[in-house]
Amino acid sequence: MHITVKYFGQIAEVTLKEEESLEFSGHLISEFLEMLYLKYKSLKNKDFQVAQNQELVSVETKITGSEIALLPPFAGG
Repeated sequence: MHITVKYFGQIAEVTLKEEESLEFSGHLISEFLEMLYLKYKSLKNKDFQVAQNQELVSVETKITGSEIALLPPFAGG
């Protein structure tokens, strides 16, 4: 499956990209993250949330969309 990944804030600084397209054959967000951790080793040390098709999801969520975003922590106010 073809996935567009969007990176924001400190996550974009780690990947040196704001967006990229990747091929993925797994099923869960956790599996997708493991693939990203292999590609970007220091990403594992960052705190972030995952959104699928503009909705926040857990790592146990099944991948059903074509867009995943990694979002840095939000500041409250």
